[in-house]
Amino acid sequence: MATKNFIEELEWRGMIHTIMPGAKEQLEREMTTAYLGIDPTADSLHIGHLVGVMILKHFQMCGHRPVALVGGATGMIGDPSGKSQERNLLDEATLRHNQEAIKRQLAKLLDFESDAPNAALMVNNYDWMKEFSFLDFIRDIGKLITVNYMMAKDSVKKRFNGEGDGMSFTEFTYQLVQGYDFLHLYQTLNCRLQLGGADQWGNITTGTELIRRKLGGEAYAITCPLITKADGTKFGKTESGNVWLDPRYTSPYKFYQFWLNVSDEDAKRYIKIFTLLDRPTIEQLIAEHDAAPHLRILQKRLAQELTTMIHSKEEYEKAVEASSILFGGSTSEALHRLDEQTLLQVFEGVPQFTLSRSELEGLPFIELCAEKTQIFPSKGECRKMVQGGGVSLNREKVTDPQRTLSSEELIAGKYLLVQKGKKNYYLVIVA
Repeated sequence: MATKNFIEELEWRGMIHTIMPGAKEQLEREMTTAYLGIDPTADSLHIGHLVGVMILKHFQMCGHRPVALVGGATGMIGDPSGKSQERNLLDEATLRHNQEAIKRQLAKLLDFESDAPNAALMVNNYDWMKEFSFLDFIRDIGKLITVNYMMAKDSVKKRFNGEGDGMSFTEFTYQLVQGYDFLHLYQTLNCRLQLGGADQWGNITTGTELIRRKLGGEAYAITCPLITKADGTKFGKTESGNVWLDPRYTSPYKFYQFWLNVSDEDAKRYIKIFTLLDRPTIEQLIAEHDAAPHLRILQKRLAQELTTMIHSKEEYEKAVEASSILFGGSTSEALHRLDEQTLLQVFEGVPQFTLSRSELEGLPFIELCAEKTQIFPSKGECRKMVQGGGVSLNREKVTDPQRTLSSEELIAGKYLLVQKGKKNYYLVIVA
């Protein structure tokens, strides 16, 4: 067994909401298998999933065996917890694709491959639910739990009391299906514990009740708080939607920027939840941050740890370099190293102008700024600011307003970046 105590580790990190009596003793008694369910409705996890994944990571680091359960069957139904609408259902091919993609992401954090007794497992509840006939299910499982018991759950009560469009029978049975998962894993993997978000408590305890009533067995639950931002709004959402772990959906630069821009209050909580830094390191970082909040020490370290863990050290360094182009004294070489996607994200929202390639060759800089675009209202104003040293092209000072342009100067083969003063950027797209 590892020296760290799982519950103590999670408690100081603020990652425990409710512990079922007996869970602590079970974990201290022996290496324990626990599972956490992951919704496979997309082929990438987003940062809303990260709390659960970090809990599995700590569980494994504390010497226990984590099981990631991809809810293929439950994904075909839809969990009513915390939702007021029924979700779209997925076909098997999509589910399998999503499962493989999710496993690749989890493998960055969990050890699936070693021959250690606590190597992680991934299972899909579709594999044991697909052969289960409706008659068998209602005879063997349905009879064990009363409707009164199911109706008492908060997730069910809310929907019956007029939230959304009511609840279909399909969704009503969700807690029985999830409860059966726990029963199945208890029987096949000796899984004694289910982990999940606080909104899953009702579903998880249905599982422990099924195990007790059908097998006379003892099983346990531990839930973590639902993460919100300090202002009470939902964590992990931006104006453009979820922050994904897959770089196809959220680039490493945008991912880095998300963590860099969290509030001081949130950074103090998130650095405990989303990194593996130990307690003395985190306490020291918080003290340094409080002494000089303007340096954003916590946010920078949080962004570094997360971007390196989810993407790579190289992607983290590229994200830092991209950020310095906008906010620091970076060089022209750094700008030319940017790929097109990152360049457009760094300069998202700045004024853009389009120019044809034939117009560009040999064009004097002053004409680009005052005639072909509206960067300057007049040539005189452009000339005056160039003479004052306040204009740059691709991060290099322009000293001669009559200097000519060529396609060799284009960033990513099609962009010019003009900077006027300290903060005004303009992107010229050469098509």
